[in-house]
Amino acid sequence: MVFSHALKTPLPLCGALCLVLALAGAPALGATGRQNASRPASPALDSAALAVRAELNAVGAARFTAPDYKPGMVRHMVMFAFRPGTTAAQRAEVTRRFVALTTLSRRPDGKAVVASLETGAQSSGENADLGLEQGYLVTFASEGDRNFYVGRPIVTEAGHFDPAHDAFKTFAGPYLARVVVFDFTPAAPAAP
Repeated sequence: MVFSHALKTPLPLCGALCLVLALAGAPALGATGRQNASRPASPALDSAALAVRAELNAVGAARFTAPDYKPGMVRHMVMFAFRPGTTAAQRAEVTRRFVALTTLSRRPDGKAVVASLETGAQSSGENADLGLEQGYLVTFASEGDRNFYVGRPIVTEAGHFDPAHDAFKTFAGPYLARVVVFDFTPAAPAAP
């Protein structure tokens, strides 16, 4: 399924963070995608997370989350494995609420943050899903939009993070066994 929001003004994109893990209380996954025994459930900050925090400290929360901060497409991939015993209705409600962020995630001035959102259940036959069951691909128009959306625990200043996404993380956390978050800025295709 694809959910899209028509943007009326150009907005900037974002980068890579693994933030849902700490808020959801779900075990962290290592670089291989396997649960990493040396990495606790509240993960130590990796080099990307440290760089993002240093950038926030250098420019301040207002600039870091501004819609025109580092414009360009940013992809925010999120994958969930649900806790045993989570019912089909509970899984559907988690996804329904995640998808609702396409319209609920707004800046204080009312402007939308999410450019588009796609979701689907794992369907690969490659046997490499590591138990992950549902995936989401959220697209932003800038790093500032992504930074505002992701919010806590990185951005904690009131008015500089998305309360709707924050509420979603609180709701979904008890249903999640594992969460993987991977952000990237698509590279321009190479010339032939």
